[in-house]
Amino acid sequence: MKVVLAGAFGNLGVEILKCLVREGHEVVAADLKERPVEGCEGKYTFRSIDATSPETLKGLCEGAEVVITTMGLTGASTRFTAYDIDQKGNMNLYEEAKRAGVKKFNYISVISCDEPGAEKVPMLHAKYLVEEAIKKQPMDYVIYRPTGYFYDIIKVFRPYVEKGEMQLLKGYGHVKANVVDCPDFAAFIVEHMNDTNVTYNVGGKETYTYEEMAKLCFEAAGKPLKIKWAPIWLFGILANLPKIKKEGKHDIILFSKWTLSHNLVGDTQVGEGSFAQYIKQSFGKEA
Repeated sequence: MKVVLAGAFGNLGVEILKCLVREGHEVVAADLKERPVEGCEGKYTFRSIDATSPETLKGLCEGAEVVITTMGLTGASTRFTAYDIDQKGNMNLYEEAKRAGVKKFNYISVISCDEPGAEKVPMLHAKYLVEEAIKKQPMDYVIYRPTGYFYDIIKVFRPYVEKGEMQLLKGYGHVKANVVDCPDFAAFIVEHMNDTNVTYNVGGKETYTYEEMAKLCFEAAGKPLKIKWAPIWLFGILANLPKIKKEGKHDIILFSKWTLSHNLVGDTQVGEGSFAQYIKQSFGKEA
């Protein structure tokens, strides 16, 4: 089967690419830039695209039966917003897929993007708008809403562990998430890419509060847990500081505020990966 994978060289995209290649699919791996992927050399076709420029997408989906897109703004940007990438970019891709007669459009969204208040968080709202748009279109779809990823938690928590003090939102230490390992999630995406008009809220097998996650990280690093409890309103002030806006970090801070103050537990639990074990390995400690 010919599959177009957009956002093929991000952390999740690479894992999806490995799964597709392993299962023998004909893959067009599309992204701004290509990077080496062990085990996939010469087994896919690379196409450089800029989803904000529809002309770079022309012909991308010819002959494809399925499109999978992981495209989205994941960091600070002074050039683009989540609406530019997550919404407009993915809808540009959708229109090209529709024009080419693709049968199935697979979209990686995010859990809770349809909850009240999410419309005030661009990195959630932009994805919600895509979900609503593709549900109204004729092409069949699969929407995957991950809770978060193992590596993201470690990336966010590591500087605090190194500093010796974790910062969490006061009154929200009980908030839970069952984050998922990227290889497990990628395998689920590929396994279900031919499903019809369904939305999956996907998480891992282990559910922890953010306070429990912090404790696991500090223990793995051999340090005593110390938490600084910050009031939630502080994030709102921080997000609107002129310097933060100038550096393109406003949306990231609002997204962080949301994730630390809302339960993100997916009812579709996938994989056998242990987050507790991943934490131990990440901080260089033996299980």
